[in-house]
Amino acid sequence: MIFELTILGSNSATPSFGRHQTAQLLNINEKFYLIDCGEGTQVRLKYYKKKFSRISHIFISHLHGDHYFGLPGLLSTMHLQGRTEELHLFAPAGLREILLILLKHSATTLNYPLHFHETNPEKPEQIFENKHIIVNSIPLQHGIPCTGFYFKEKPKTRKIIKEKLTDEFTLQEIIDLKHGKDVEINGKILRNEDFTIKKRQRSFAFCSDTSYQEGIIDQIRDVSLLYHETTFMKNYAEKALRTGHSTTHQAAQIAQKANAERLIIGHYSSRYREIQPLLQEAREIFPVTELAIEGKSFSVSEIEPS
Repeated sequence: MIFELTILGSNSATPSFGRHQTAQLLNINEKFYLIDCGEGTQVRLKYYKKKFSRISHIFISHLHGDHYFGLPGLLSTMHLQGRTEELHLFAPAGLREILLILLKHSATTLNYPLHFHETNPEKPEQIFENKHIIVNSIPLQHGIPCTGFYFKEKPKTRKIIKEKLTDEFTLQEIIDLKHGKDVEINGKILRNEDFTIKKRQRSFAFCSDTSYQEGIIDQIRDVSLLYHETTFMKNYAEKALRTGHSTTHQAAQIAQKANAERLIIGHYSSRYREIQPLLQEAREIFPVTELAIEGKSFSVSEIEPS
């Protein structure tokens, strides 16, 4: 089962040095979730050959323009392309009003149902669930109400090691193995762990614009893949605090304290032409750090690495 994040935009407030504003696409078992939608997101989706029609849910962290100005254009293009499938939008209070005004004054009635789900910036809440995943909001500290999002897979049946099966196993015994049970054949107990491999509950935490906040650590503990904004290098810690942002060292400290498997840093200030120095600083504290590079995808294996 696929669990893959693709970076569509990686810069902060303004596009610069070939980088664009925040947008990410998460593919979980061929279900596509768009996370933030900065200006030009639909252009980046086309450039990386991602079909708009595959997106069923959009999550917007907050109402600073670099995180949602691309949304009206994307919704309009979906309409013009004849979309009829419903679309769910999870966002702070106010976005519904903004979009309805734009649609009203452009005399546009969307071909498809658009469902608004208002997020709560004050406390973590479960905001979405399907047969594969649960999504919770992550309250963040920024200049305006802002939430991150935590995607986690539900428990899964175990993977059968087919090479170890013999004709003696019945279908029911194979089903029992997949559900973690031991089975008895000819009076002999066969241990589940000898015939199956446990599948991981993979997870992704999107921590959009936020100052350093240890309050989120328990919620994202042991996360498979953590994206944490890293607007500034460590020498700009005071400016980061004043503007509701984080530094390289602060993002790395959150990853370290949360025992994250991997950290992705992004939302780079346009003061930085070169972003490799940000990576070097983050790795001083959390070595398993990577840069959010537009077009790059990050996959998480379903099976625990050996």
